[in-house]
Amino acid sequence: MPTVERDGTELYYEATGHGETVAFVPDVGTGAWLWGWQHAALAGPYEAVVWNPRGTGESSRPRGDLSMRTFANDLDAIMKDHGASATHVVGCGLGAMVALEYARRKGRARKVVLLSGAARGDAYDPAPLFADPDDETACRESLACAFSDEFRDAHPDALDDVAAWRTMEDADRDDWEHQRAALEDWDAGALYEIDNEALVVDGGADPLVDDGAAAELADGLPRSERESFPDASHFVHAERSRPVNDAVLGFLDDTD
Repeated sequence: MPTVERDGTELYYEATGHGETVAFVPDVGTGAWLWGWQHAALAGPYEAVVWNPRGTGESSRPRGDLSMRTFANDLDAIMKDHGASATHVVGCGLGAMVALEYARRKGRARKVVLLSGAARGDAYDPAPLFADPDDETACRESLACAFSDEFRDAHPDALDDVAAWRTMEDADRDDWEHQRAALEDWDAGALYEIDNEALVVDGGADPLVDDGAAAELADGLPRSERESFPDASHFVHAERSRPVNDAVLGFLDDTD
């Protein structure tokens, strides 16, 4: 994987495919594995860029609490190093908030896809999702808050795979807390000022994001559309990967 250094921190990223660039921003404490359900679908018609934020995968550990602006600046450094003058941004959870921050502050941002996101940090409580990456059993059990009962019962092998990936890439407790700190007191501000086209995707059975958070985004962003999956949980993009991928591709492909 290529690397870029910013403020003495090495950030690992990987680009696959051709076409317009789509950058993927993972949830708090998770590595690039989170995009395994989207990568193959988008890395072809688009150039998919995945990265490991500070404290995950092969990237350097954070030296203190992070802010949403730090995440956005890290992403921009990766885009600059990669030579991308413009990028669409797809984010999940905390990553959706980074996408909003990036859209507000960075000229490279084009369309944004907000998965299980919110307009305020206090509308999202990721605590139940944390697991010590040295404990594969805990990595699996904590997925109860990210996937619905229906999905977990139907796809036990997928949970085994995710647990194994988490042991290789996810942040430990200290680094997870440094990432989570970005949620504190964060607010996207006046949503009507963010005029990027936005796709809001949410699961109606998400226990981590406040009820109404997706509606607030969809209603407040002036150029938004919404796809809701009532029975899906926090990782809606994994549970409903086929319809979510169809929605994302249709959204990105639309030039009207």
